[in-house]
Amino acid sequence: MKIFLKTEDEISLMREANRLVGQTLAELAKHIKPGVSTLQLDKIAEEFIRDHGAVPTFKNFPNPFGEPFPASICTSVNEVVVHGIPDAKTILKDGDIISIDCGTLLNGFNGDSCYTFSVGEVSAEVKQLLEVTKASLYRAIDVALPGHHVGDIGYTVQDYCESHGYGVVRELTGHGIGKEMHEEPKVPNYGSRGNGTMLKAGMCIAIEPMITMGDRNIWLLPDKWSIVTRDGKPAAHFEHTIAIRKAKAEILSDFEEIEKVLHN
Repeated sequence: MKIFLKTEDEISLMREANRLVGQTLAELAKHIKPGVSTLQLDKIAEEFIRDHGAVPTFKNFPNPFGEPFPASICTSVNEVVVHGIPDAKTILKDGDIISIDCGTLLNGFNGDSCYTFSVGEVSAEVKQLLEVTKASLYRAIDVALPGHHVGDIGYTVQDYCESHGYGVVRELTGHGIGKEMHEEPKVPNYGSRGNGTMLKAGMCIAIEPMITMGDRNIWLLPDKWSIVTRDGKPAAHFEHTIAIRKAKAEILSDFEEIEKVLHN
């Protein structure tokens, strides 16, 4: 297992790529409302990314079956946990949630982040699922320190989310990131303290809790991309790319621009 520690110059380039992801998600936030199709959102995202001199990393990225992803963002609605494919048939309606996962390649380095949006008014229990999932991400970032392990991150997410009665998806993980979108190490959302790869300053990782309202079991749909909850209950997904620093992890991606749009 080869883990690449990043130099300050490389982290600076990764910061730019991740900032663009945040700006893209903020642009999409302006358009998320009932009546909009996921394909419309994909077109907005691709145009925005390319207009800013970057490439959408997800487009044509192969799955384990060797099939390329046909779009620039993943649009996962309600019970779709991850990897939902944008299309003209999926029209957002009041009460839906949509997780939008976005990746950019800019100046040779990758950005990767995800945010789960509410469409119109969502139920109180769905709102809580989103709040707990996002809070678990920040709790995990707080323990991402040199000398700690990926197991500390996974334990933190699992303990917090399961204490609220939610399921923690096991089959999908966060990951290292840099010149490649997926690098070592894998960063699971479950685990034991002190287990797994030790974190070192200069490591860049994407932490991404994928949390279900019901049990944690999932299916792969026939499109060989979309992963859904088996019980049909909704799932939330939040992701930040971070750099491990000596004192406190630096969040390279950005939710602030998104939340400015949402709270206007």
